[in-house]
Amino acid sequence: MKLHELEAPKGANTRRKRVGRGRGSGNGKTAGRGQKGQKSRTGNMNIGGFEGGQMPLQRRLPKVGFRHPKVQWDLVKVSDLQERFADGDVVSEETLREKGLIKKVRHGIKLLGNGELKIKLTVKAHAFTGAAKEKIEGAGGSVELIA
Repeated sequence: MKLHELEAPKGANTRRKRVGRGRGSGNGKTAGRGQKGQKSRTGNMNIGGFEGGQMPLQRRLPKVGFRHPKVQWDLVKVSDLQERFADGDVVSEETLREKGLIKKVRHGIKLLGNGELKIKLTVKAHAFTGAAKEKIEGAGGSVELIA
């Protein structure tokens, strides 16, 4: 087989249907759209979500939740602190950046209570979950809120 002998598979190349070019073409007069009705008219009838006048699905379903697009916390887990910090360390924005837990602070650092903490730490952050606060103070550490 040579390059000049290659052919497209049967049925791959079909000619474009020329509609509205007289009765002799087989697609004249109504141009293959049938007679009357919504689908025979010009204009886009395939509007996304349009269900022929029935209430569309996106309007039938309930609206759930809200997440403000501008508030983005940098989340740090208590288990990450256990792995990367020693007993008696001070956890701040700078030390978290050095240890690779955060890259840059967008709207603040929030500590989550995932995992266990067995070392005493002084943690400075913008927000804490209730579980995180309990675990830090339960291990003998302290919590400082940054304004």
